[in-house]
Amino acid sequence: MSQSVHVRAFRDLVGDGGVIDDPERMAVYVTDQRQLSTGSTFAVLKPTTTKQVADIVRLAAHHGIGIVPQGGNTSYCGGATPDASGRQIVVSLERMDRIREVDPVSMSISVDAGTILKNAQDAAAAAGLLLPLSLGAEGSCRIGGNIGTNAGGLSVLRYGMTRDLLLGIEAVLADGTVISDMRKLRKNNTGYDVKQCFVGSEGTLGIVTGAVLRLAPLPTRRATAWLKLARGAPLADLLALIRRESADLLTAFEFMAARSIALATEAMTDPSTLRAGPEGAVLVEFASSSRHLDLDELMEAVLAEPIEAGWIEDALLAQSGSQRTAMWRLRETIPEGEKRRNGSVKHDISVPLSSIQRFLDLAGAQVRSYDGDLELSVYGHVGDGNLHYNVLVPAGVDRIEFTKRIESSLSLQLYDTAAALGGTFSAEHGVGRFKKHLLERYGDLGRIAAMRRIKTAFDPADIMNAGAIVCPLGEKSTR
Repeated sequence: MSQSVHVRAFRDLVGDGGVIDDPERMAVYVTDQRQLSTGSTFAVLKPTTTKQVADIVRLAAHHGIGIVPQGGNTSYCGGATPDASGRQIVVSLERMDRIREVDPVSMSISVDAGTILKNAQDAAAAAGLLLPLSLGAEGSCRIGGNIGTNAGGLSVLRYGMTRDLLLGIEAVLADGTVISDMRKLRKNNTGYDVKQCFVGSEGTLGIVTGAVLRLAPLPTRRATAWLKLARGAPLADLLALIRRESADLLTAFEFMAARSIALATEAMTDPSTLRAGPEGAVLVEFASSSRHLDLDELMEAVLAEPIEAGWIEDALLAQSGSQRTAMWRLRETIPEGEKRRNGSVKHDISVPLSSIQRFLDLAGAQVRSYDGDLELSVYGHVGDGNLHYNVLVPAGVDRIEFTKRIESSLSLQLYDTAAALGGTFSAEHGVGRFKKHLLERYGDLGRIAAMRRIKTAFDPADIMNAGAIVCPLGEKSTR
């Protein structure tokens, strides 16, 4: 059958509004978020129901057509972008955006997989509850993609990754079978926890169409502080002290190097006056739903010890909502600051908390040895061991060519260092297509073999996002 015949068949399933086959309109769906790669497809399908998704998958499987599931297309690793063959279709979940239920008693929210994260957060907040998942792309990323990449973000320190919030799931397998397990249970010990197979799978095992997520009490009080780090300040020890003395009310511990802060400041129309200390700055936040806790008083008491120890050069406690917003706005503008500066080569490093400083020291030496003129933007959710260790693209240099050069040389040195310290090359961005070779290079052989077996069991014909993460058994691995 020709591609035009396939398009007509898919149109019969989802209607005219559910098919895009115009090249200009499809362009945004076939280019990855960082514009590092552009694939090809003959159709973008936009179903509105789980039944339509299942029908699409059955038809595609029958004709051997590859499928690339896509949420908000915000992947940093090319995990939602088709390859260049033109033999894969994109199945966009953006029209499946219904909030199915908010249950205040069970403290859960049930949603379509195409629901934008911010909309789910707002629905939870309207019921007096918190959806703890929070990240920079929350205005455009979608729940299915969050599950597919096991998204982290700003609150992992207290609430965990996406996998820790997932209670139930609905998904379509590669043969069109629908898994419907949208239960709100905290305890359900009835065999394999199948839903967790889809967490971090990036659409390679099936298409997530719905999810039940755990909610938390909505914080009504916050205490937020900007800490200017003194020279030699021990990040891990500072975190341990604050976490212990705050009775685990700590929700954020965000580290920012001075260069990252400067980049964000330069990108603002109303520049912040906040600055870094000799070792950078940390944004600390406590949160509570209790009316009986004075978090500002607690923050002052907790910070007294590290200030006395000489770890903190200066501490500014937000005195109003606008001051808190200004602190967070500076932190969240860093990626935009990098982009305006000609972009960066991103390294989503994760290392044990006890090795954070060791990694910073070793990696800094590696960068200086590689090219002393390179500039870094280093920031991240240090509270959970995640560092965004980004190499800035020099002015006047082609971003794509520079990225290729760094990723084939310096990046591998940095990843070697992270691996030697018990860390990994991807903390929260996933693997996708761009980092598949890194999984082959650094992954445990037994674990990769198990992943390939899982892929084969779920998708023996390799139609689900083929080319991402791992190959099924029978296909040659690059390792």
